[in-house]
Amino acid sequence: MTARARVRAPELIGEGGWLNTGGKSLTLADLRGSIVILDFWTFCCVNCLHVLDELRELEERHRDTVVIVGVHSPKFVHEAEHQAVVDAVERYEVHHPVLDDPRLATWKQYAVRAWPTLVVIDPEGYVVAQHAGEGHAHALERLVTRLEKEHAAKGTLRRGDGPYVPPEPVATDLRFPGKALALPVSGHYLVSDSTRHALVELAADGETVIRRIGSGERGLVDGDAATARFSEPQGLALLPTGEIVVADTVNHVLRLVDPESGRVSTVAGTGRQWWQGSPSSGPARDVALSSPWDVAWFEGRVWIAMAGVHQLWTYDPAADRVEVAAGTTNEGLVDGPAAEAWFAQPSGLSAAGPRLWVADSETSALRWVERVDAAPGAADGAAGAAGGVGDAAGGEGPGEDYEDYVVRTAVGTGLFDFGHRDGPAGQALFQHPLGVTALPDGSVAVSDTYNNALRRYDPVSGEVSTLATDLREPSDAVVVDDDVVVVESARHRLTRLHLPEEAVRVEAVAHRTRRAATDVAPGAFRLDVVFSAPAGQKLDERYGPSTRLLVSATPPELLKEGAGKGTDLFRDLVLDPGVPEGVLHVSAMAASCDDDPVNPYPACHVHQQDWGVPVRLAEGGDARLALVLAGLDDQDAPPQ
Repeated sequence: MTARARVRAPELIGEGGWLNTGGKSLTLADLRGSIVILDFWTFCCVNCLHVLDELRELEERHRDTVVIVGVHSPKFVHEAEHQAVVDAVERYEVHHPVLDDPRLATWKQYAVRAWPTLVVIDPEGYVVAQHAGEGHAHALERLVTRLEKEHAAKGTLRRGDGPYVPPEPVATDLRFPGKALALPVSGHYLVSDSTRHALVELAADGETVIRRIGSGERGLVDGDAATARFSEPQGLALLPTGEIVVADTVNHVLRLVDPESGRVSTVAGTGRQWWQGSPSSGPARDVALSSPWDVAWFEGRVWIAMAGVHQLWTYDPAADRVEVAAGTTNEGLVDGPAAEAWFAQPSGLSAAGPRLWVADSETSALRWVERVDAAPGAADGAAGAAGGVGDAAGGEGPGEDYEDYVVRTAVGTGLFDFGHRDGPAGQALFQHPLGVTALPDGSVAVSDTYNNALRRYDPVSGEVSTLATDLREPSDAVVVDDDVVVVESARHRLTRLHLPEEAVRVEAVAHRTRRAATDVAPGAFRLDVVFSAPAGQKLDERYGPSTRLLVSATPPELLKEGAGKGTDLFRDLVLDPGVPEGVLHVSAMAASCDDDPVNPYPACHVHQQDWGVPVRLAEGGDARLALVLAGLDDQDAPPQ
């Protein structure tokens, strides 16, 4: 058998320069002797944030041999701004060097096709593994341990401190706050101080600190205000009882806060992240959640924007149960019955009468949920259903309690179109909104986060306008009297604005996510998802197929044959030569278990990733597309 050619790692290049290095620019030569893990990420992507958390333990355990380098590779225009990357590195507590690569130079050098992607480079500077998606911490641990032994024996492993230099801390009362809640009795505000893992109660002036709830240390600990711990909390909702539910995002749980005593308890979630195949309904403390980002009280239950799995769930305090309410776990924009709708990282909720408004961040969309008997039929001046199909293997859908709910879209068309454009809803554009707030006149304010603006949608006229600009990453807003109080996350403060009589005029800007298209041959076409079970593991075939593949396209006409679900990690497709370009959406999942014949219940792991691959049909183009889930593509290895 021919040995695979060793691939020398390309140099690290980024126009934005380096962060967390004390001002030093790094090269691969500087890192020689260390095991280097490149983390290709972008800060809008919840899956990327999951991987950051997966890597923390590995980073700590192997800090004298492993150097993790974040390669920030933007999707949205705002993410290409250097200061926004600086903010994100602090916001998400990234404790390793980060290369700011706004033009995707290193992304292209490493032929990366999806966020997040991890590339492992051995101490001699050769690429030894690539992993796309989440759930690879166990595989990386085994690989790092093996590389440590191999290169210690060869004398090529260098132990010692890495190049990480922490930035100077900044003293502010809030640090990248996420959401806010107006407290009805006192007139105070409760704010999720996300980066400092706490809640802060502010006086009516929005500035004076009354008290802090949470110790400020990352963790999942119940208790009084001084000892409780959170992990990047976000959404807040007031219950009819006067208690407050908190979306404790990175802990993957809901917490309950007694506003009188400040005592914190956990009411839903296990503290572990939900994975495909896990239960999606049942007793609240027995069912795992996935990055709950916001919460709202609507029709007798707490509705949850479950950003990590692109769904809406509910928590019923009376029954002490959680369950899926809308969405399939497919990522994209599809309207219709709750069981068939697709979301893309829902991050903001606001209830208003019969409607629950949703800020669907990755599709830059404003959506809503309502019962069929309350639905008018077509969206009010809306962009319509569908508009950008997505990319994930479907999970369990909503239960029968939600059969009469439908999902509609007011503004937004899909995963790839965004910008700042006012006017009729069918033409208007947002850029990654994280918050939505129902206004007293029946209209809706949208915290248009990456446009640094507060926008307004009027369901009656179907028009979108701009209320305010020059905000710094607004992530939420609350109504107080005739004013709106905005959470300016990147300015670390609340800002009170009077609702203007007239809209702000803004020059229209439209963008489309731009990644270099792959030239592919029209007609017969082979899709291969590369997966090699990590060392010491094997595919789990005990209860049926251990792999799953879902393929679709935008536009759908691009695929003459091959769309749909299957259990093989390859697919023979036929591309319509009459469709010159489009996007192939591919979602793959593989389950592997420890190869331990003595243990009847070995530990098992799920590997999953979604890709959106722009393609352009051209004679002489590639007849095969390889997407690496885990391992290396032997058919694509260059000569030594």
